[in-house]
Amino acid sequence: MTFSPKQDTANNLTPRPEITEEAKRLIDETFHNRVATLGQLVRIPGIAWEAFDPANLDRSAEAVAKLFEDTGVFDSVEIKTATVDGKPGSPAVLAHRSAKNGKPHVLLYAHHDVQPPGDEALWETPAFEPTAKDGRIFGRGAADDKAGIMAHIAAIEALRDSQGEDFDLGLSVFIEGEEEAGSRTFRAFLDENKDKLAADVIIVADSMNWAPDVPALTVSLRGNVTQIFTIRTMEHAVHSGMFGGAVPDAMIPMVRVLASLHDEKGNVAIEGLKSVSFQDLPYTEENLRKDSSLLPAVSQIGEGSIMDRLWGKSSLTVIGIDYPSVAVSSNTILPTASARVSLRVAPGQDPDEALELLQKHLVANTPFGAEISFGEFETGKAFLADSSGWSSKLAMNSLSAAFGNPAVEIGIGGSIPFIADLTEVFPDAQILVTGVEDSDSRAHSPNESIHLAGLKNAMVAEAVFLISCNQLQSS
Repeated sequence: MTFSPKQDTANNLTPRPEITEEAKRLIDETFHNRVATLGQLVRIPGIAWEAFDPANLDRSAEAVAKLFEDTGVFDSVEIKTATVDGKPGSPAVLAHRSAKNGKPHVLLYAHHDVQPPGDEALWETPAFEPTAKDGRIFGRGAADDKAGIMAHIAAIEALRDSQGEDFDLGLSVFIEGEEEAGSRTFRAFLDENKDKLAADVIIVADSMNWAPDVPALTVSLRGNVTQIFTIRTMEHAVHSGMFGGAVPDAMIPMVRVLASLHDEKGNVAIEGLKSVSFQDLPYTEENLRKDSSLLPAVSQIGEGSIMDRLWGKSSLTVIGIDYPSVAVSSNTILPTASARVSLRVAPGQDPDEALELLQKHLVANTPFGAEISFGEFETGKAFLADSSGWSSKLAMNSLSAAFGNPAVEIGIGGSIPFIADLTEVFPDAQILVTGVEDSDSRAHSPNESIHLAGLKNAMVAEAVFLISCNQLQSS
């Protein structure tokens, strides 16, 4: 699909004021019910990790499928899975409606699975009981990504109510059920359902805005490399009193190796990693401290602008260590220690190359002749959007009109590796990464929430975009 608007209708890439006003009215009339429906979805703890009840994912998929069926605009709405290595994935919702009369086709993506709640004691409200407070709705999945689902539903129904049920715009919907578990069958699902998912424009509603009142398109995502490794110093454990001082426990070289991954200023010290520079946005050290909860006496790490460090340079985090906990520790020199590190890499960096550079660094910096071995790893490609296409221009203008503030282009330090699959399977599609979250949404953390005014504006923006697409003429 290669839809291109007529040159003489290029002004339609700036939505007409009456479209924006109608979208605002339609969203406002139904917003209370949308929030109630969001709450119903939040109550379903659909978690795609093996340790959790898969029946909740089925309930979640069924609830989401019914929402799209009830719009009355799709030729088909299905709950489907894909299978990889003989193991089926989690249930996804697939809906489709063909384009007519030369109109573009738009694919809307979100995911209905959520992160585990984590430590319930850290939640100020029950994790799976939606709670309204301070202009926000709190609950696991309220922001990531059930709000994205509701933005799609609201925009589709606004399109229907504005243009009539026989509108010409083509629509597909893909609501994934295992994004938080690594999208294991995502590529297989694309390949198996390519005909119904093919589109001119793909909207991935799984990112954030610059602020609750400042909309954004995400044009850059870092790639990711995750590596588990083990360091071994002895054949078996021994008494620390008898051999301590001459024999190193495994944690001694482990600490040295982990410390070598950053230089004295906190920059990632792995040679050969690339970086990208970004235009600065108004974001101060005070903003960073507040948003990240950085303690007053703790300094930042790394060199360069905040935007470059968060979006365009590599970062490395030790996300797990296997060693006895304090509660069960004894006076023993232990032979092995394992760690898991997460390396975020800049757009333009091949994650496989970055994995090799990481492994080479770990081997070179393991002291005392200790043995190092590598276990499971994961890689995910970065994303750098081409924002020159017609859909990006229309999306930026739609966001600006809906929020009443100019939209900005932002990067995200995190990764959405499946976007690389979208670009490979649908190379001609223009990809727009949008979102409803803001810096205080705390996705993946306790007290996750969505800002209600920001959610409403996001619904309006997507509705304006879809209505405007329906009125474009093909060249």
